[in-house]
Amino acid sequence: MQITMQNIYKAFGTNQVLTGVDFELKGGEVHALMGENGAGKSTMMNVLTGLHSRDKGTITIDGKETYFANPKEAEKYGVTFIHQELNIWPEMTVLENMFIGKELRNSFGLLKTAEMKALAKQQFDRLEVSIPLDRVAGSCSVGEQQMIEIAKALLTDAKVIIMDEPTAALTEKEISKLFEVISSLKKEGVSMVYISHRMEEIFTICDRITVMRDGKTVDTKPIPETNFDEVVKKMVGRELTDRFPKREAKPGETVLEVKGLTNKKSFHDISFSVRAGEIVGVSGLMGAGRTEIMRGIFGLDSIDRGEVLLSGKKISIKSPSQAVKLGIGFITEDRKDEGLVLDFSIKENIALPILSSFAPKGIINEKSEADFVHMLIQRLTVKTESAETRVGDLSGGNQQKVVIAKWIGISPKVLILDEPTRGVDVGAKREIYQLMNELTDRGVAIIMVSSELPEILGMSDRVLVVHEGKITGELKKEEATQEKIMTLATGGH
Repeated sequence: MQITMQNIYKAFGTNQVLTGVDFELKGGEVHALMGENGAGKSTMMNVLTGLHSRDKGTITIDGKETYFANPKEAEKYGVTFIHQELNIWPEMTVLENMFIGKELRNSFGLLKTAEMKALAKQQFDRLEVSIPLDRVAGSCSVGEQQMIEIAKALLTDAKVIIMDEPTAALTEKEISKLFEVISSLKKEGVSMVYISHRMEEIFTICDRITVMRDGKTVDTKPIPETNFDEVVKKMVGRELTDRFPKREAKPGETVLEVKGLTNKKSFHDISFSVRAGEIVGVSGLMGAGRTEIMRGIFGLDSIDRGEVLLSGKKISIKSPSQAVKLGIGFITEDRKDEGLVLDFSIKENIALPILSSFAPKGIINEKSEADFVHMLIQRLTVKTESAETRVGDLSGGNQQKVVIAKWIGISPKVLILDEPTRGVDVGAKREIYQLMNELTDRGVAIIMVSSELPEILGMSDRVLVVHEGKITGELKKEEATQEKIMTLATGGH
């Protein structure tokens, strides 16, 4: 299937998102689509699949002008979109999620459950995924939910698959398997649009690349004819001299200390400390227990035994509100369900944790609140026309910036970052890294959980590696390598 989009325009109210975009997808190719957050990548694909109507421009598929009324119609035609924000129904089972709206029934209208299970298992086997089909989908990790979405797309017998940040929550092993599946689909003539901010993946799996900036197409090139620096320059309109800013850590006193922390279901005998002005990276494979440890510290999950000390004093945190009062912030990996109230404005989300500070006499001082929010929007370069913009209308990367702004606003002593740059473009990533440096310069202790090994190596002063709910090793910055981390993450020594 060959798709050509020419001179596509799309605005939401006064916000012009696409301004004359051109895009071409050839049959059987993997085409990278890159650009900063808010460049219009997802919007362009939503126009293609009928989620949004175009304001102007033409779309031709195999030489015929074609427009879809909705994504379901596009899917029937053979065009499937795996969205960055996962479309999982948390109360339904994995099997129900995979066949929602596409259930197989016999002549009496009864579900053909055995046949659906066989088809689902076939795709899970292809991806080497072992998730029970009768499990409630909401109990699955973000990475498992991502694999469910990928398997669901493979069930549709699609001719075109659009993948928006498909590997953001996956382990190295899962990414490797996904790449094998992409290669086999390509041989079968399936075309793929691959939206990602992970540059290494683009140069590994893609044939051509289209770069977008500010709602326009900047360039399209075969992958062998370009390089990392050229792509970054076209994305951000300037050169980025270093991927990771230089860190000159000067750790102070121990701020947070964890001793023998245990949750019988998830992690055992966890002990570590973080000092003022230090970034401690936490690495490990998906399901190792990294996130669960952080949830336990923050009071989101229960602790069976062990203790937490803050500035040398033993504390007992039973809820997130207690943690916030003590000066601990937590940027969760699931920004949509846990990090933001999507129907609230940017202002309401940023001010939420410290709203009482703007209302000392019970009435909110709106000017103080607005000034505070404006300062953080400017500092984190959130792309928006107004602080009153609904957060759900922002791009994924700008949503992430709002989450970070929210927790910076509490002036934390300890900041836990769980996948802080997931779905964030290369320019915005560097801004977040620079911000982390500024926070540590001010004495904030940072714990950073990340699945990206370059990020762990580039920003951590020390690295803790978690395997099957236990810390299997601690590496100093100068001795940490990808090989050592992966050895410890897989249970080696």
